[in-house]
Amino acid sequence: MNNEEHDQGRTLSGHVKWFDPAKGFGFIVSDEGGPDILLHANVLRNFGQGSVADGSAIEVTVQQTERGMQAIAVLSIRAPEVAMGAGLSDLADVDPAVLAARPLEPARVKWFDKGKGFGFANVFGLQEDVFVHIEVLRKSGLADLQPGEAVCLRVIEGKRGRMATDVLPWDMAVRDAPAHGPAHGPAHGPGPGPAPASSGGDADFDPEMAQ
Repeated sequence: MNNEEHDQGRTLSGHVKWFDPAKGFGFIVSDEGGPDILLHANVLRNFGQGSVADGSAIEVTVQQTERGMQAIAVLSIRAPEVAMGAGLSDLADVDPAVLAARPLEPARVKWFDKGKGFGFANVFGLQEDVFVHIEVLRKSGLADLQPGEAVCLRVIEGKRGRMATDVLPWDMAVRDAPAHGPAHGPAHGPGPGPAPASSGGDADFDPEMAQ
């Protein structure tokens, strides 16, 4: 296990035991064992995510506090392996290389119901809804989405219309875009201002609305 001492803590690797966006925290189990490590929503947001899927591999910087061990920075997250289920069946016959080559498109979450297991988002400048299944969300390393949250999607035409094949936090997509080149992100940026609540599209996309 990675265990590197730092002036402001040490680095630990482990996996997410659970994380509840509504409660604003969750816990990590270290590969070394020992007590669970508190993961606060603010620390996760500093990494660029509003949620994280249970079982995700995670590397964090931790500190011992009066309340126990707490994560003070997230260094990396790797999504858990997700078995092919109904939500991923449309992707079964598609070459993974083709999916990976799809550009990242900026979008805003229209709504997402974790209980129902799906929701919809609107790509910037387009009226059509994009279907987002919870299995795709978990495959992307996320656990939930909030209405108005800014994300980036890879989208294909599925059997039931446009559907997301990957969901990335807006901050992560922007951070990763230079490393992957323009094929993974649009050349234009989102426009200022919030989208009207009644609009089906996202003509006034603003990533700050996700904060």
